[in-house]
Amino acid sequence: MEAVRYIDAITQRYASLGYAPYRWYVAGEAPPFAPLKKTLSRSRLGVLTTSGCYVAGQVAFHYKDDASIRLIPMDTPTDRLRFAHITENYLVDARRDPECLVPLTALRRLRDEGVVGELADAAISCMGGIYSQRRVREELIPQVEGVFRQQAVDVALLVPM
Repeated sequence: MEAVRYIDAITQRYASLGYAPYRWYVAGEAPPFAPLKKTLSRSRLGVLTTSGCYVAGQVAFHYKDDASIRLIPMDTPTDRLRFAHITENYLVDARRDPECLVPLTALRRLRDEGVVGELADAAISCMGGIYSQRRVREELIPQVEGVFRQQAVDVALLVPM
């Protein structure tokens, strides 16, 4: 299977529609990566997926600049996972196998095998297709950080879409 080059595809699509080139976010400095303070087998793992996943019964994401989050309990059965994302065309595989974007079964297995010490109570889901960089910085990131702090997460797995 050949990789899909989303950034190139979106850049070309914007140009073909006559829009000004999309301004991709470029960080002014390197991210502050930090070494783990304890082994993964003793750490509490949090999960962030940008797939627009939600649980049946929760409000779906809105397609336009929705900076809200949904909490996906780690014991959620796969058949209760739903997706709403601005790039609907890329959700075909996720709707067939939701765990390609929200790997709850694999994470529970890693916890049960002792590879990961604990799992946070819930994964965090957001819609990755937010065009407002300001809303990401001022609304989304503080929510994610707050939930990770509340869940006492030591390390986070990011699952982008």
